[in-house]
Amino acid sequence: MKIITLLLLIASSSTVPVRAALGQMHDSIQSDVEMLNGTRTTVPMYGYSVEEITRGDGAVLREFVTPEGRVFGIAWQGPTMPNLLQLLGPSAPAFQQAVRSSHRRGPISVHLGELVVETGGHMRAFRVRAYLADQLPGGISAEAIR
Repeated sequence: MKIITLLLLIASSSTVPVRAALGQMHDSIQSDVEMLNGTRTTVPMYGYSVEEITRGDGAVLREFVTPEGRVFGIAWQGPTMPNLLQLLGPSAPAFQQAVRSSHRRGPISVHLGELVVETGGHMRAFRVRAYLADQLPGGISAEAIR
């Protein structure tokens, strides 16, 4: 129970603010670049694109975007945890409730209908993967979100 509480505390009080949110339009990605003081690279893929923001400390935020501009997946790797509540946007309350009621220890793996959130890692090497299964572009598997 203590680990879950700690992860919720980290998720809600993170010092790594981001603005683009899962399920929302990608308009705010440039704000994420500025807030993270990072460098943005767009990687076109077949059926979607990946907006990758890299910080000087090695942290990388990848936002997976449909051709229509909707963020359907997010992946994070870095020395700190991002603010999961901001990343998950409208899905955040359901995620918080699932974590509170799970009573599990260790990494979080939440599968709530179409919302999937997986966290892991350790100090200075955290990772997060979140996606909306119903918004994956046709022919794209969840394994692409990493």
